[in-house]
Amino acid sequence: MRVATVAFYGCAMGLLAMGLRELLSGFEENRCTMTYMFEYPEYRRVALPRRVARQYPAYGLYLYGEGQYAQDTRGLKLTGAPVLFLPGNAGSYKQARSLGSVALRKAEALEGGVHLNVFTIDFNEELVALYGGSLLRQTHFIHESIKAILRLYKDHEAPPHSVVLVGHSMGGVVARALFTLPRFSPRLVSLIITQASPHQAPVLSLDTYLLEFYSAVRQRWVGRAEDLRNVTVVSVGGGYRDYQVRSGLTALPCPQDDPSKLSLVVTAVPRTWVSTDHLSIVWCKELVLATVRAFFDLIEPETGQFSDDPKRRMAILNHHFIRHPVRVLGEQLEMPISLSGSPETWTEVNTLRLAYSAPKEGQAKYFLFALSSRRKAYSHFYCRSNNLSLQQEMTSWVYGCTQMNGSMCVQAVDLSLGTEILPAFKVLTLNLSELSSVSHLIVVASNLNGRQFKVECEWQRQESQTISVPVPHVLSFGMSVSDVTLNSTGLRHTIELQHFHQVYQAFRISVVSHCKVTKADRLPNVYIMKVPWFREDSVTTSSIPSVTEISGMLHTSRPDNTAGVLLQLHTAPNCHYKVSVRTSFPRVLGQVLRFCGPVLPVYVAVALLLACGGQMSSVVRMGRPLQMSHAVARSLQPHKVDLPVYLLHLLLRYSWFQDGWSTLHLPPLDALPATSPDGTTQEGVPLNVDWPRLLSPLLYVLGAAMAFWGSALLRLFLQLLSLLLAPLHRPSVSRDCGTLRRRTQLLLILCLSVLGGASCGALSITATFLLHLYRVLRLQMTERSLSHMLNLAPEKQRDKENGTGNKANGTGDSEALDGLPKECKGAPLLSDSVLQDVRDDLQLHVSLSALLTLPVMLCAPSLIHWTRNLRYSAARLDPDPCWPHTVPLLIASLLLINCNTLTLSHSKTLPITSRLLLPLSVAMVTFSPLHLYRVNYFVSAALVPLAVSCLF
Repeated sequence: MRVATVAFYGCAMGLLAMGLRELLSGFEENRCTMTYMFEYPEYRRVALPRRVARQYPAYGLYLYGEGQYAQDTRGLKLTGAPVLFLPGNAGSYKQARSLGSVALRKAEALEGGVHLNVFTIDFNEELVALYGGSLLRQTHFIHESIKAILRLYKDHEAPPHSVVLVGHSMGGVVARALFTLPRFSPRLVSLIITQASPHQAPVLSLDTYLLEFYSAVRQRWVGRAEDLRNVTVVSVGGGYRDYQVRSGLTALPCPQDDPSKLSLVVTAVPRTWVSTDHLSIVWCKELVLATVRAFFDLIEPETGQFSDDPKRRMAILNHHFIRHPVRVLGEQLEMPISLSGSPETWTEVNTLRLAYSAPKEGQAKYFLFALSSRRKAYSHFYCRSNNLSLQQEMTSWVYGCTQMNGSMCVQAVDLSLGTEILPAFKVLTLNLSELSSVSHLIVVASNLNGRQFKVECEWQRQESQTISVPVPHVLSFGMSVSDVTLNSTGLRHTIELQHFHQVYQAFRISVVSHCKVTKADRLPNVYIMKVPWFREDSVTTSSIPSVTEISGMLHTSRPDNTAGVLLQLHTAPNCHYKVSVRTSFPRVLGQVLRFCGPVLPVYVAVALLLACGGQMSSVVRMGRPLQMSHAVARSLQPHKVDLPVYLLHLLLRYSWFQDGWSTLHLPPLDALPATSPDGTTQEGVPLNVDWPRLLSPLLYVLGAAMAFWGSALLRLFLQLLSLLLAPLHRPSVSRDCGTLRRRTQLLLILCLSVLGGASCGALSITATFLLHLYRVLRLQMTERSLSHMLNLAPEKQRDKENGTGNKANGTGDSEALDGLPKECKGAPLLSDSVLQDVRDDLQLHVSLSALLTLPVMLCAPSLIHWTRNLRYSAARLDPDPCWPHTVPLLIASLLLINCNTLTLSHSKTLPITSRLLLPLSVAMVTFSPLHLYRVNYFVSAALVPLAVSCLF
């Protein structure tokens, strides 16, 4: 093998490793606080009707409890508001303990007996993200569980009429699927909160049932959503720490004018501001507290149950998940307020900036800002305070004066509703053009409890404090830098990052702060990256002076011509800031893998398929196949695969070609995964048809590298395994060792077909793969035995054998025959040509084994599901995504066990078969990126003609 080939694939594998490292570990450390139980958690099983228990023996419904509460609810006489937790893929029902424990602690601190009853469902930790056959079954069980929960409150004075659902991962998708059931009443569920749930599409589309389930849910919530506007849904994504479900998939597919649906990333949740991985989003204390606070605010004090008012629900959820204003919910915005205080407590501010530190002694303090002299010169008023005690967070602090009495304001309106809570302080920005009825602004800085804090306010001209910076090109590889220096003395600056609107862009944003005078009591810097088209804001806090790095990446691409990404800097006065933006190539690779990683198996299959085609072409030309490594190295032919796909995309833009395509009943073309919140651009064309011109060849190279090094590892694994199994087998020198008799082949085809139909199709596929793997191992042992014998044979004897046309007549040859199996006796021994024949067969079957590995891996989830449910259900997997579609693959794999290069070289159909693999590869890239299960179909379509070539 050429050194250049190894170096090329080594570099490609290095790029893949760089992207994987960035994807898996290139994020902030886990800043979530763990939730702890103060008492031993208990899970009390709720009895279900006998019919339901028999129909769903693997599932169960439990009530969470601790300590005295667990003792009080032994008889299941409940009076709280019901909440049902739904675990996700391979999730445990015990994951509800964080939500349940925090809810109990919250209820103990409140008066009036208001509390939650947290239920949880045991789904037997099924792999529903990979096997879609259980999704509908889980949906029906949730329906039965909701009815059972509501029956527990039948003797209550004010029984609940609905249950709040909290779904993690696939549990959130199943929660929305409830509304697709024909007998489900939408009134049973009024609020759904989902955590890291892939609502847009499955992460891996491994079977048709998964996609059909998603299609039904989307059709119900998008196509027939009129009666679902009263159902409130909040979807929370985990951010960049969650590499299992990217946050772009958590956006809710729903009509844009539906006000009761809310999608956001956890980094944008007030008082949370952290990224979570796929599991920690369940127990992250910051997010659990926000959820529990919202639940208790949603409870009506009179009934102790959740509010039925959709507008009130959305107001409370917006308060806790979107913007945390300081106003008490329900208070009127324009209600006049009377302010009191002695003249000594009022101070009029005539300077452009106010910097006030509250003393230790408690006192009332009001600052008055006149608007009349500032309206023309300034556009906004900005104020911030680090007075963030629990009492002060919900206290109004900025007013607009409507009636003055000397130097005091006697009547005012509250302007604090726009306050935003940040990690270090609360801020309020007022637009002066909207305050025409106000003469003065009032900032309350009273510290009657003696608490020390700082207040900083200033007049701002938005145009002078907003700067546009074009970001470097994605292919600049960090060589070019866009930077800007902020010499202004303002408290807030906004930088618009021009041309930053695609998910494959990734930048390292460095903010260097420097102050001439160091002050210990300065408020820290807060940097916010705001994304206008999706709630994925990220917040970073830093001290002064400091060098802070911000990751400039997006969860979703811009769907239309909305404003670009904004970097908002809340800075210290009289300090200098330098902001530098440069492309981060490792993060670009990480973003490519984050969005397109699930497509890589398709390109691995293409590389292996073309490698097998190259071996077949070599057999046609020279009578022997290429080495596996050479064949895989030559399979990198993007011009032969990608160009036809691009041509199809171009032709499908014409109506006449679309009509012909529809007439042939061909499926739609698969593009790369959608990246916008709704998956489309303005024109309705999938967003990703623009950028595969660059990404598709890159993915092809990465897939070929995986196939190249994967085949090398497979060969090494086979060598090691054959060494371990060699003592259990007699030495062999025949290329036919490990083959099956024709009668045995037919019997195995029949038995494995019956086994697959009666139990699990993946089981028969796995058994067929193991039989073929045994054939490869026997060839590996034979190759080692022949090499050893040829090395020990005398040189003259070897020359004689080579010159007599593959005859073995020496005494040493007769001795070598002792102990061999019957089918190997009489075979030509100690010949270089025989060794070459065995090596040729070995190369052929290693290539086939690598190709057969893909169906085994794609069918593995259904096999795992079947084995884990054997004790609960019948022996047959129902539904089975691998049956009967894989019967041709099974038959072809068993027939190929006896195949060898000699038979293939005399086949009349092999030339046609070798040319068929390239069109199949093109079709695989065209139809499989969003339907991974179709890879099995194309592998079957390739192996069936090859098996026929071995027979004819």
